[in-house]
Amino acid sequence: MSMSTQIVRPAGAGNETLAVLAGCALILAVAGTVVTLRAAPAQSHAVAAHQLDARRDLTAAEQGIYADLRIALEEIDAERAGAPRLPAVAALADMGLPPFAQDASSAQRGAHVWTLLADGQTQGYLGLSADSAVAASVLLRVAAPAHGHDHAEHAAEDQPDIWMHRSAQAAPAALDAAQLTRAGWRQVVARFDAGVTRQQR
Repeated sequence: MSMSTQIVRPAGAGNETLAVLAGCALILAVAGTVVTLRAAPAQSHAVAAHQLDARRDLTAAEQGIYADLRIALEEIDAERAGAPRLPAVAALADMGLPPFAQDASSAQRGAHVWTLLADGQTQGYLGLSADSAVAASVLLRVAAPAHGHDHAEHAAEDQPDIWMHRSAQAAPAALDAAQLTRAGWRQVVARFDAGVTRQQR
């Protein structure tokens, strides 16, 4: 009986490596496509020409005044209690309510002098700045509360809003949006995009 020798060569690693690399490439391609298709578009809301972005267009002092006014609205509404007339500036100052209270903080933010204005159904608090380089003059505009069927109709218009003017040294002639815009006042708005907040899903 003769002995025979058979040589068995090891399986080539080249083909297996190519198969693994091809599989990885396919997985990456599919994952990239899914991520691209599911990614939420970056939404950036530009402000109008007569508006200022509360985050980007205001100085630090102006941002502080803006934040104080938004918080003060709750106290003002509580003091107003449905009355047609807004609380007097002196009453708000006596409560120590920023930015109406005259303290060290208000002095550092432009030392605004506040007055209560009225123009028909619209009222507002005007703060004229003593130093426009630090902070602009500010107007918090508040419409009279609507009654009956007019409430829903005018709800959007009656929302309090804040306007600023960096060179105003006197009260505006009127408090309607069109007149304020023509006089150089700009409405402060808060715009949030993907760079600021993420929507929870």
